[in-house]
Amino acid sequence: MPIVVVKILIALSLDQWLGETRRWHPLVGFGHLAANLESRFNRHPASRTSIGPGLIAWLIAVVPWVGLSVWLSATPAGFVFEIAVLYLAVGRKSLFQHSRRVYQALSSNNLEQGRYHASRMVSRDCSSLDQSGCARATTESVLENGSDSIFGALFWFALLGAPGAVLYRLANTLDAMWGYRNHRFLWFGAPAAHLDDLLNLVPARLCALCYAFAGRTSNAIASWRRFARQLSSPNGGPVMAAGAGAINVRLGGPAVYHGVEQDKPYFGGEEECRPEHIVQANRLVDRSLLIFILLFSVLAYTGHWFVTGEAL
Repeated sequence: MPIVVVKILIALSLDQWLGETRRWHPLVGFGHLAANLESRFNRHPASRTSIGPGLIAWLIAVVPWVGLSVWLSATPAGFVFEIAVLYLAVGRKSLFQHSRRVYQALSSNNLEQGRYHASRMVSRDCSSLDQSGCARATTESVLENGSDSIFGALFWFALLGAPGAVLYRLANTLDAMWGYRNHRFLWFGAPAAHLDDLLNLVPARLCALCYAFAGRTSNAIASWRRFARQLSSPNGGPVMAAGAGAINVRLGGPAVYHGVEQDKPYFGGEEECRPEHIVQANRLVDRSLLIFILLFSVLAYTGHWFVTGEAL
């Protein structure tokens, strides 16, 4: 078995066993650093000249940590360090825990509790959502974050090791903090948003393809082709459209963000979203993850044999 696959399996096992660390998570400290850099560099939010400072702030926030991870990966403790980095970069168990809280609340007909837990996963206003609306928001979050929190980190780790996972996770965090299209971040946050889009370009489509193979393949491909371009996110579109088709659920529709209703299109399959689709989305992510690991193992084995003529 390729050594990188061994590292991936150990890191995923640690995530399943330990979950997300509740104290001293490195991303919490990184968030404080990012907030401090934004306050120092984002002096002219409404001006295009903020793009340059935004890029400089991004480089200051990300490059030193990627460089440090390159050095630590080459030390005698590199094997352990790389596993630890990937464990901290993926968020499979945390994603499933949050979504199951919504499912359990809705299944118990506790709509208020369902709205509360859904609001912790999505940026839309959940205060007036009905049961189907809560289930839709949560299912969309599971499908999209399956790409952002799992597939993206695994892809860049498989490609570049710990430095790749660090690069991806920090870039993704900065996009979440700075990538808003509002007065404050429209220009300053543009580099963070575009760099995150670039880093997700391949893994998002790989995730969408795995979703298709892990579910109703023909439905997923048809939904991907029909709806992906109608959704606002260039990478989230293929992921959510393929995932919704794979479990044959109808997602999307009007949603309220910061007090303003956005007329988002419906997409996906034929079934009205129910709490059960949250569980189906979780299972789809897990089946897709298995497909990704098997596919990467085959490619790594074949590539090694082709280059060296020797079996791993």
